[in-house]
Amino acid sequence: MIAGSTSRLAERAFASAGLLSVLLPLGLLGLLLAAALAAALPRLSVGFLLSPLSRDPAQAGIYTAALGSALLVGLTAAIAVPLGVGAAVYLEEYRRQGRFARLIELNIASLAGVPSIIYGLLGLEIFVRVLGLGRSLLAGAATLALLILPLIVVSSREALRTVPDSLREGAYALGATRLQVVRGVVLPVALPGILTGVVLAVSRALGETAPLLVLGAVAYAAAPDGLMSPLAALPVQLFHWSARPQAGFAADAAAGIVVLVTILVAANGAAIVARDRATRGQR
Repeated sequence: MIAGSTSRLAERAFASAGLLSVLLPLGLLGLLLAAALAAALPRLSVGFLLSPLSRDPAQAGIYTAALGSALLVGLTAAIAVPLGVGAAVYLEEYRRQGRFARLIELNIASLAGVPSIIYGLLGLEIFVRVLGLGRSLLAGAATLALLILPLIVVSSREALRTVPDSLREGAYALGATRLQVVRGVVLPVALPGILTGVVLAVSRALGETAPLLVLGAVAYAAAPDGLMSPLAALPVQLFHWSARPQAGFAADAAAGIVVLVTILVAANGAAIVARDRATRGQR
């Protein structure tokens, strides 16, 4: 009887500690967002979203930086998603075992834990200097693609592992080739998990600042008109605004933070909705 009571008390204490570990960071995050929203309210408007960059804090907007971020993230996804999903398919469907596969897995796991600023230094040396791309959108997109590529590979492999082997074996029994099995059976079933991992990885690229600063992203640039346009992005602009001594730029930075967080939350929410719909469609 005493042992049972002690076990229940220990279980309640563990559950309370777990609940506290969830509520504490959420509470701190809520306080930070509330403080940012309070500082951003005077500047949040349609004009702030559609105005170009300016050295006058009262006239500054995020249109140019947001457009640069949109192009940067689009290029990053165009480079990283096909490579990441293709690598995951190869490792899971074609080379599940072997020394070569284990070597690749070890390197991918190691790259996933590398600090983002290291990727910035790598991109500066390879894409900016060696390949001569300069401090352009293309160089920034290639660097961010390297950054999120391990995340896409790992998440896509986990999604592919959830596909039951019985589906593959049934398709093979009907005479399908490996390519037909992968394209017609495995990828459609694993698509919700792959989509979730891709959106999370691309969302990380959207909020990255350190690699872009190392690459030499500019704070004030004209609207990008091509792949070789000067590298500009919303996180870099917010970083420069927060470092300015004028109080007006602090309000601009807070408003930009609220917009960026809203975009990230909307992107993740869209991924969850798409995943649920795809899952229901498979049922």
